[in-house]
Amino acid sequence: MKILAVTSCPSGVAHTYMSAEALEKEAKARGIEIKIETQGSIGTENKITMDDVKKADVVILTKDMGIKDTDRFAGLPVVKVRVDDLIKHSNTILDKVEAFLKDRKQS
Repeated sequence: MKILAVTSCPSGVAHTYMSAEALEKEAKARGIEIKIETQGSIGTENKITMDDVKKADVVILTKDMGIKDTDRFAGLPVVKVRVDDLIKHSNTILDKVEAFLKDRKQS
């Protein structure tokens, strides 16, 4: 499984990076491959490429701010979550993503 994510918050500072860190930590603990792009106050970092998109199963976007260039994720399942939820509940979010992808593969 490969997950892509883009995080951003209204101030573009702390929560952008805290949510990326929480999600990355939880994904790695589960052995899930993940790439996280941050769209913070200093601009876009760790930009997701079209090659990344082609290999991905799902994308997670924070919904507290408008994420730039979401059209590149056309055709992928998209999960939109609050940045605070990603920080506090990344385990639950990944549980739901894994269940969704499992159900999708069985269909």
